Amino acid sequence: MQQRDILFGIWERLYPGVPASDLEQFLAAGENSQAVLQKDEIQADWYKDAVVYSLYADLFNNDFAGLTQKLDYLHELGINCIWLLPVLDSPMRDAGFDISNYYQIRADLLDKSGKSADQQVFLQFLAEAHKKGIRVIFDISMNHTSDEHPWFVEASKSKDNPYRNYYIWSNNTDLYKEARIIFKGIESSNWEKKGDEYFFHRFFNFQPDLNYRNPQVLLEMCRILHFWQAAGVDGFRADATPYIWKVDGTDCENLTETHLVVKFFRAMLDYFKPGTLLLAEACQQPAKVVEYMGNDDECHAAYHFPLMPRIYKSIAMQNGNPIEETLSSAFTPELPAHGQWFTFLRCHDELSLELVYVTEEERKYIHQQYCLKPEWDFRLGEGISARLSELMQRDYRRILLAYSIILSLPGTPVIYYGDEFGKLNDETYYNEMIQLTGKDDTRFLVRGKINWNELAENLSDINSLSSKIYEKLKQMLHIRNQHKTFGRGKLEFIKMPGYPNGQLLSFIRSYQDEEWMVIHNLTDHVLPVALPEAADRAIDIFSGTKPDQFEPYGFCWLQIS
Repeated sequence: MQQRDILFGIWERLYPGVPASDLEQFLAAGENSQAVLQKDEIQADWYKDAVVYSLYADLFNNDFAGLTQKLDYLHELGINCIWLLPVLDSPMRDAGFDISNYYQIRADLLDKSGKSADQQVFLQFLAEAHKKGIRVIFDISMNHTSDEHPWFVEASKSKDNPYRNYYIWSNNTDLYKEARIIFKGIESSNWEKKGDEYFFHRFFNFQPDLNYRNPQVLLEMCRILHFWQAAGVDGFRADATPYIWKVDGTDCENLTETHLVVKFFRAMLDYFKPGTLLLAEACQQPAKVVEYMGNDDECHAAYHFPLMPRIYKSIAMQNGNPIEETLSSAFTPELPAHGQWFTFLRCHDELSLELVYVTEEERKYIHQQYCLKPEWDFRLGEGISARLSELMQRDYRRILLAYSIILSLPGTPVIYYGDEFGKLNDETYYNEMIQLTGKDDTRFLVRGKINWNELAENLSDINSLSSKIYEKLKQMLHIRNQHKTFGRGKLEFIKMPGYPNGQLLSFIRSYQDEEWMVIHNLTDHVLPVALPEAADRAIDIFSGTKPDQFEPYGFCWLQIS
């Protein structure tokens, strides 16, 4: 088989001279389930037509039984893919990204009462979601574990413990000194002392990095992915992908060996069940991120991080040029045939402003425009911890404008739970989590629980912020779901005659025999309509009429063929 040959070829490149007998045993053990999985093969590029909803299961509705009860709500909204933010067993010092058991769903998500920890609850959720045409993907930290993971507990006991080599240890903290500190202002070093040696970490000091130079680590991660693939999970968001492999003297990001590891994961997933999504979380410039899709042999999709802050920049400037420049061929390379961008209005719980994909000038401008309270500051100015409605000062027009932009531009859109009805920052939850974790992580502001009774009251009031956002967004999602153009079509920006440069963000989306013209008024005032001849008779799909003016922060989607 092609994937089998790929796996053995990569093994030889990563671990020259190391017998592949353990790889052979892993594949043989998995082949018992392969025939069953192959029969359940899913549409290879289903993710291109997805509308993704990201959520914390406990904060959304207590546990997986509660989430199952809300599947009708999500289906009615127009969601066809759920991205579960961390659900695997964890001490929850980093919202579940600190995993202590890769094979176990957290007990509190299986039964909030604590009476049972039966994973059948999760499997029932998967089955019910699939019945409604909703796929399920979840986060898995590929780069690091919790310091409470049994591997690390064993590794800490002695230097000759077989698990010692699952992690990176040294007395020389000058190693990997070129690797940047990701959590600036929270962590001061990438090394943490344990006993008489230091271990290496890229994130929090309770999250030791895995050592992929040890082939057993690669195989362990493959066993984990296959376990959940066999359980029915439709895909994985590979957290912290660029940092997997470390080489001293480099910045330890985007290394050749990291790409080989990702190719290995992809070939393994394809070997057992083609169509299982592998989504790269790579906070990099698009030219670097595209490399994580390879030649359709690495990740299927990746996040377009720079687009997010440029949307905010355009809305603040009342000028669409930053968005056009970001999606130009000079900045965003062409994707492989089956590749896809995942797009979003925040990196689930922050407006990220890392200098790896915005300039210092842009970072300062966006931070000044949107960090409206000192407590929203995250990572010394490299992020803003605020909900979408807070960033837009609870102006439903600007919130819907942002949604229209992200839903009509190329890519697979991601909606963060609660944003569909204007959920606000939750200071009570933030203060509770500081006490629990001992870390002043302002991202806790944008989490918090949904009060479903309060939401029902708000949605019943047509004049409430929640109702105005929810009803219009639901309309947009249902239109998008009926037309594959938005997830698959080409993009062509157009200049509208008679308007100052940038006031209108206008473009054509086309796929097969369908063509749309989408127009956004980025200004805070009314603009007259002067449509190009091609759209002169087109009707706005939302109003059912030809637009006679562009309202402040208004938009229209015109189907012109």
